[in-house]
Amino acid sequence: MRAAPLLVLLAGACHAGGSIARSPVALRPACGTPEFWDGTRCAPRGDAPGHLARSKAALDEQNVDTANQALDAAAKAGPLDHEANIALWEQRGIAASFAEDDAKARAAFEMLLALDPGHFLSYQLSTKATFRFEKVRNEAKSAGAPALDVDWAFGQKVGAPVKIDVSVLADPKQFLHKATLFVRTRGEPAWRAADVPLANSDTDHHLVLPPIHAEKAVSLELYLKAYDERGNEVLTWAAPARPREIPLRYDPPRPWWQKWWVITIAGTVAVAGTAGIVYAVTREPPSTVEGGGMVR
Repeated sequence: MRAAPLLVLLAGACHAGGSIARSPVALRPACGTPEFWDGTRCAPRGDAPGHLARSKAALDEQNVDTANQALDAAAKAGPLDHEANIALWEQRGIAASFAEDDAKARAAFEMLLALDPGHFLSYQLSTKATFRFEKVRNEAKSAGAPALDVDWAFGQKVGAPVKIDVSVLADPKQFLHKATLFVRTRGEPAWRAADVPLANSDTDHHLVLPPIHAEKAVSLELYLKAYDERGNEVLTWAAPARPREIPLRYDPPRPWWQKWWVITIAGTVAVAGTAGIVYAVTREPPSTVEGGGMVR
């Protein structure tokens, strides 16, 4: 059964006099891989992958100037997906290392590790890059990585709104600007999306999805992507190929004879019948008259 494509209620952190403002947010179709959501529609991405390929070819020749030109073009061709964003900062760090610009190399590798904490550089690269990267990677272990959490209550059920919480756990680079939660009922081919602001990292963001209508227990699949101010993808939680699941239990409807209105009517009829019997016994005159008279 399909999820109702109606509304998601987003309870943001807009406090006014101590109250939490709630505003409805429409579920929208998810954009395809080569597209991004520009606020009104799914728009095509720029040619960042092409610029990154040219930059890598230049770096293989240690042509730093050509590589930097291609990297600047890639950054302007955004917003970048997560893979392209990682490649951009990896190549920026390598280019800066080749140019012996320690400050720029450090900044680039720090951003790279924020995007992908488990990242490694190929040891086939020049030691100018690998030594700087390893130094930054060892220091980054104590700094912590950006983290988001998506949580929900257990025991949710078919036919009831689905409640989900999105929380920012850590944001050392302060780049978690917004997120998109992608959802679908398991077995459906298409994803739908709800956009979540992440401007205040101290706030839990509460989403209420419309009920899933089905005649059996189902699972709701979901994953999340987070973006910086420019719309570049900076963090992922789960993935389309490995989504998380919210099980929704199914409570079958009660048989008609157990429904409240049937029980109420039956009870009323029983009470009325009992009252009629009592009245008949105590109030109706007898069908014969007994008595005695004087015999003459």
